[in-house]
Amino acid sequence: METLLSTDQHPIRYVSLGRGQAIIFLHGWTSGAREWLPFANELSDRHHCFCWDARGHGLHTPPVLESMQISQLADDLEQLLAHHDIHNAVLVGHSMGALISWEYIRNYGLGRIAGLCIVDQSPKLVTDTDWPLGIYGDFDHKRNEAFIQRLEDDFAEGVLELAANGFNTRSRENYAQNSRGFQQMRDYLRSLNGPALTRCWASLSQQDYRDLLPRIDRPTLLIYGDSSQFYSRDVPEWIEAQLPHSELHIYTQADHSPHLWHKEQFAHHLRQWIRTL
Repeated sequence: METLLSTDQHPIRYVSLGRGQAIIFLHGWTSGAREWLPFANELSDRHHCFCWDARGHGLHTPPVLESMQISQLADDLEQLLAHHDIHNAVLVGHSMGALISWEYIRNYGLGRIAGLCIVDQSPKLVTDTDWPLGIYGDFDHKRNEAFIQRLEDDFAEGVLELAANGFNTRSRENYAQNSRGFQQMRDYLRSLNGPALTRCWASLSQQDYRDLLPRIDRPTLLIYGDSSQFYSRDVPEWIEAQLPHSELHIYTQADHSPHLWHKEQFAHHLRQWIRTL
């Protein structure tokens, strides 16, 4: 992986492939660059593709816990774009990556951005009496505080429980049966920096980007799963209505990672959409 230093001198590690218009792939919470490498490889024939390990993720240098704020992740993204003198970029954000994209736009504007792809995310994770379109539809402040405490007690199991206790029946059953997939995920999560990622979640769950969406005057591709563990069908439909220039695709039998369940379809939709920018 290549490395550059962020504004606070923390190393930003990333993979870059190809030449052409830049595509910046931003992974979800607890994930890493590897999530996006197959797509970067495929699109690098015509694009300069970047996949990073966001600070605190992967197995790199541990960050200062106080730096695990989404505003710092947006600063890291600006540092990457500025370092490569990127203008006219396409941001592709899954889950946390979508939140980073919105935070970046809030803090730095749209000057470097040609388009935005959002994969299965809500603009506000925590629900309240006026907002039922966050996690589970009823993941309020009290539940989020309990979840953060669970992460502090047992980070890996807390993350698995969050995925298992939502809308997706398959996830609930696989967790109850302790399937091989959940065993592998547990081992992976135990290798991560739990305190850093817990601090990151606390920051992510405080954010609210609802007021930002109508001001995003760039084309936006929305990709959602019809069996997401976390979000009902109302979430992407609400977001689509808020954005001035949006294109929505709902992938059948796909969970919170629809791009991984339908890799060829996603790559096709992304490539075709980018050609229209």
